[in-house]
Amino acid sequence: MKDKGADLARPAAAGVVVRGLLGSLRLRQWTKNLLVFAGLFFAGRLTDRTLWLPAALAFGAFCLLASAIYLLNDLRDREEDRLHPRKCHRPIAAGLVPPPVALAAAGFLSLAGLFLAFAAGPRVGYLGAGYLALNLAYIIKVKDVALLDIFSVAMGFVLRAVTGVVAVGVELSPWFVLCTVLLSLLLVLGKRRHELVSLAEDATAHRKVLGRYSRLFLDQMISIIATATLVSYSLYTFFSEAGRHHSLMWTIPPVLYGLFRYLYLVYEEGQGGEPEELLLRDPGILGSVLLWVLSILVILYFL
Repeated sequence: MKDKGADLARPAAAGVVVRGLLGSLRLRQWTKNLLVFAGLFFAGRLTDRTLWLPAALAFGAFCLLASAIYLLNDLRDREEDRLHPRKCHRPIAAGLVPPPVALAAAGFLSLAGLFLAFAAGPRVGYLGAGYLALNLAYIIKVKDVALLDIFSVAMGFVLRAVTGVVAVGVELSPWFVLCTVLLSLLLVLGKRRHELVSLAEDATAHRKVLGRYSRLFLDQMISIIATATLVSYSLYTFFSEAGRHHSLMWTIPPVLYGLFRYLYLVYEEGQGGEPEELLLRDPGILGSVLLWVLSILVILYFL
């Protein structure tokens, strides 16, 4: 006689794997890929509908590629994640998603992401492939090398922004690249500091490279990069093509508040572990970002 219990167990187990796989894709972190639209936005070409398709293809490509990287990273770090108070609940570390399933899904997402990238244009495809190669190197080796791990993660943000510019064929401003590099470094440094402080003695068990950083060193680097970010953005509003009439200087106050709010959360509230979550959760940062975007929208598109 057929075992009905076994029949019920199989769909349930499959459902757990599917839900775990979806959780491993970290869909909430796709907000990082909105950087792809930054070049189109700052160039004042957001109303040009002919550019929406390549921008959307680039955005979709980076969403798929990023999720593939998350799967591979969780697969590689599953033993260390089990020692982390929060990351131990990740589906792969918790044993909800078998490693072969995660590996197969990562391969499929990588191919699909590259397909979308090349559909947006050959140069976009090459940048997408470069993003994938950079992150594979990070997972395999670079994440354990002091300083290179920070620059590698930051470069992932820069590639998103540059790809968005290339996809729509607008001019790549060096000020835009510089501000993206500095802000990315600031967010990565804040994340490393949070991990070092919150994990304390268990920090190196979770991430080996944390044993090569001190709290003092990270604090000094954050101070330097935060200052450089503010100065660079201020100069950008005056000397870039987008700020040729100096009107963008009115966007400096929300940027200043957003930076100060982020530093307050890092130093006084012990946050900063997941910058994209702070953006969605903290009303101060979310408000400053929305005000900044609204200010640029008014200045570039209506004044």
